[in-house]
Amino acid sequence: MADKRYYGQFCGLAAALDVVGERWTLLIVRELLLGPARFSEMMENLPGIGPNLLSERLRALTEQGVVTSAPVPGDGRGKQYRLTPLGEQLRGPVLNLARWGMGFLTEDTVGTSRATWGFLAVQAMIRQSEVPEVDETYEFVVGGEIFHIAVRDGVAHARRGHGTDPVLVIDTDTDTFIRVGAELLSPFEALATGKLAISGDHEAVQRCSRLLGLAERRTRPVG
Repeated sequence: MADKRYYGQFCGLAAALDVVGERWTLLIVRELLLGPARFSEMMENLPGIGPNLLSERLRALTEQGVVTSAPVPGDGRGKQYRLTPLGEQLRGPVLNLARWGMGFLTEDTVGTSRATWGFLAVQAMIRQSEVPEVDETYEFVVGGEIFHIAVRDGVAHARRGHGTDPVLVIDTDTDTFIRVGAELLSPFEALATGKLAISGDHEAVQRCSRLLGLAERRTRPVG
């Protein structure tokens, strides 16, 4: 790590960038926000990084106390990486960055997408100021990945897996879900073209739309 460059500034932002500002680092954190992962799984999910660079980034994050590794349960030789409690504190900033970055997505920047990224996308889209007063569950099937939003006591939480008695189910592919979130495609256009299917109570659909900032949404101007 002797060749690592530091900003050398007595500033919290600069100190944070010293830890996570290198290329690929936050994308590694993104993968680990989804859960523990083996080295091979991260290589598969981060096309273009290269094994040496991934090893270097993981080593740096481990030295900073952001990432740790442990044997894979039931596999004496396997090892998986996970975020430490310190690393888990990056969830909020990463989701805020993802929400901010959606405004920069264009049809010209379309690239690799994964169903599990839909789970992070929906977390980024949740607006706690629009949480419904009624306790209910919304289920999402995005590219085969299943997750849900549970609204309980005025707080909305996104969790992986099936929800309990969902009042609506939203089914779509990963690209469509991200395009809707990035305002490249309106929910109405996605419904009309069959790329998005919604089943459930109409009023619950409206509440969920407000929660995710999709109510009355139109596609943003391009160019």
